[in-house]
Amino acid sequence: MRWIWIDKFLEFRSGEFARAIKNLSLAEEHLHDHYPGYPVMPASLIIEGLAQTGGILVGEASNFQEKVVLAKIPKAEFHGVACAGDQLVYEVTLTDLRAEGAVVQGKAFLQDELLADVEIVFAHLDNTRSNQIFGPKNFVFTQQLLNVLDLAKARGNASRPSTPITEVTNGQPVDGVVTPPA
Repeated sequence: MRWIWIDKFLEFRSGEFARAIKNLSLAEEHLHDHYPGYPVMPASLIIEGLAQTGGILVGEASNFQEKVVLAKIPKAEFHGVACAGDQLVYEVTLTDLRAEGAVVQGKAFLQDELLADVEIVFAHLDNTRSNQIFGPKNFVFTQQLLNVLDLAKARGNASRPSTPITEVTNGQPVDGVVTPPA
């Protein structure tokens, strides 16, 4: 099973910036299992949500031709905890993009307060070698994810530099495209 730690994109600027949200619910088992009796979001899953947001930003910059994998996390600072009922806002800025990979600066906010500040390094797998090992299928960017992003790209053709895009709930696109106010 593949876990998607983003519920909805709020903003997506190709090759620059992405903002997404994650709603925390008591229906999520990991909240119960991390600290029994204290439903808190594990810091590692906050990092994973930022990494998924950043990975999509990095992958989209190369039209998903590269297999983008998390290489390392040189910095991760946390300033509190998020609990069931909270909404996290992930903001990721692409700071360096090269043939071999990318670096993003990620921030997680809880009620407009900085909760986490993370630097994430991504690597692009060598396509020749990775195709020998994994086959030609891009296991990072599944067709399900690419379908959601195709809708987002279609909406991104609007004249505004920042546009809300398709909502994702439990990894499934919600029918239709979010239309920004005029």
